[in-house]
Amino acid sequence: MTDTTTAERLDPAFVADFSQRWLEAWNKHDGDALAQLVTEDVEFTDPAIGTVHGRAPVAEWVRQCGRAFPDYVFEEPEPFYLASDGSKVIAPWRMRGTNTGPIDPPGFAPTGRPVVLEGVDHWWFRDGLLSRYRADYDTNGLLRQLGLVPEPGSRGERAMVGLQRLAARFRRS
Repeated sequence: MTDTTTAERLDPAFVADFSQRWLEAWNKHDGDALAQLVTEDVEFTDPAIGTVHGRAPVAEWVRQCGRAFPDYVFEEPEPFYLASDGSKVIAPWRMRGTNTGPIDPPGFAPTGRPVVLEGVDHWWFRDGLLSRYRADYDTNGLLRQLGLVPEPGSRGERAMVGLQRLAARFRRS
């Protein structure tokens, strides 16, 4: 394993190898293997869970994803990008899966709906491991695919807007 830090320019061969191991761990639904790719004190941020620190919460997140989407699979629709200063990586991804298990937290029941979610990971390294991670993706779009948020312009959206306005009126009173 190459010793890389955010202060050094990342080696593209190291990043390609790391990217393959990261993808394999996710696609095996192996939280422990993924946790071994991060530092003990990793700062791990995902819109669904916020920010967690350490290997154990990272491994648990992979397990939660596997419970909610037992058939999920990740793919890399295009190659990773190195920052111009070589200190970080942006890695595009696509996840496909079907929500046949609970989404817990927060406790949503399975919807049985398939999803396709596209996003990007931001990776910062220290000593050949991920020391900081941030995922960016369309959470609202995911919730729409799951049927948990109404479609734009639908009766459900109009009803939700009406409830929000009513609640805002009561707060002002």
